[in-house]
Amino acid sequence: MRGTDERSGTFFSYVDLESRVRSDHPLRSIRAIVNDALATLAPDFVSLYSKIGRPSIAPERLLRAMLLQAFYSVRSERQLMERLDTDLLFRWFVGLAIDDKVWDATVFSKNRDRLLEGAIAAKFLAAVLSQPRVKKLMSSDHFSVDGTLIEAWASMKSFRPKDGSGDEPPPGSGRNAEVDFKGQKRSNETHASTTDPEAKLYRKGPGMEAKLAYLGHALMENRSCLIVNACLTPADGHGERNAALAMIEPLANRPTGITLGADKGYDARVFVNELRAMNVRPHVTQNTSGRRSAIDGRTTRHAGYAVSQRIRKRIEEAFGWMKTVAGQRKTRFRGAERVAWSFAFAAAAYNLVRLPKLIAASP
Repeated sequence: MRGTDERSGTFFSYVDLESRVRSDHPLRSIRAIVNDALATLAPDFVSLYSKIGRPSIAPERLLRAMLLQAFYSVRSERQLMERLDTDLLFRWFVGLAIDDKVWDATVFSKNRDRLLEGAIAAKFLAAVLSQPRVKKLMSSDHFSVDGTLIEAWASMKSFRPKDGSGDEPPPGSGRNAEVDFKGQKRSNETHASTTDPEAKLYRKGPGMEAKLAYLGHALMENRSCLIVNACLTPADGHGERNAALAMIEPLANRPTGITLGADKGYDARVFVNELRAMNVRPHVTQNTSGRRSAIDGRTTRHAGYAVSQRIRKRIEEAFGWMKTVAGQRKTRFRGAERVAWSFAFAAAAYNLVRLPKLIAASP
């Protein structure tokens, strides 16, 4: 018998979102890990909100929604609200009932900015990793570090002299004026972006174009290749090594010692000596291009050095996912604090994507 195409409205709905999500859906395992992590952050959430006034967006729901934004490459808060309004899977993961009203995009953004004050992104990353079922997957002795370029949300046309000269566009040039800066000397000492003053002009390598950018840094443990720490620094020639020392210091000074793998950009005598002073064995790639490497036979003769050199490259997989899926190739935020928060949260999202399979495969 042919079915009918007539549509009739209903006054009541008995849809249970729990039954609409299949039992083996990957988000089920992720949601369980997320809920355990958010439960440990409850005291931090309480300190961020006033005890009087109208109820705001629950921070737990806000963070779950932001995770979906990273998982599904949703480009803006407005598009995220549209998905929450129409997608039952999104509603189930966030914790909204089928009849609950979706928040306004502007209200959502303002509540997200509130979480900057408590460094919630870094605490959420730590809360995920501190769970017993996650902690047993991780190495406490072997780590790798690397940095990646995060393009700022600012145009090169906004990079103007700090003294105010050359700010006025030519007459009749229109709203988006054409600017020809060929032959002009532009540097971070004399110029700054009017859109994001904290972004720095940075060239990743010889022959490559200079961009307004930040440097994101990540510390990875070598057993399951999970990100254990993430931070952001201005884009300069010393940010990577300084960030590496800051991230490895809380884990150093153990009697048995730990190892830290890194590429040849970290092969500097001062950096290597700092690691050895903290009882950290520097498994750094030797840079012998017209110079003498700070890494000698004391390090390279051990079999563990070759293992670290092989595993350290897997940190690029994390950077690749964070850039292509979580939207970190060109940040949507302005200011170092907001960009750093977004980068750390993307690192936590990357770990959550990998954890269900790692937990299932563990004995």
